[in-house]
Amino acid sequence: VQLQASGGGLVQAGDSLRLSCAASGIAFSTYVMGWFRQAPGKEREFVSAINWNGGSIYYADSVKGRFTIARDNAENAVYLQMNSLKPEDTAVYYCTVNWGRYWGQGTLVTVSS
Repeated sequence: VQLQASGGGLVQAGDSLRLSCAASGIAFSTYVMGWFRQAPGKEREFVSAINWNGGSIYYADSVKGRFTIARDNAENAVYLQMNSLKPEDTAVYYCTVNWGRYWGQGTLVTVSS
């Protein structure tokens, strides 16, 4: 199983970023896909998840209204659109399958104030 996350970078507060995660080696369309993040010195925390057909979507309270998760089963990809970014969103963002069964390598998002 490979999960390749991309799209991170250095942005200013209020900016937007779109993270992508390309999956291979799994029956992608059957799994819940999600994003977690880990800020420096903190534990990894849940950000968002989406079920196989997008019918059920979950967000952490800290990102509701700002982040949007989506998936493309034809492309074996999951996305995280992040708007109105805040310095506290700074973290390594990890793509995950089935609530942590598999993890990608992470992509760093840094939001400057």
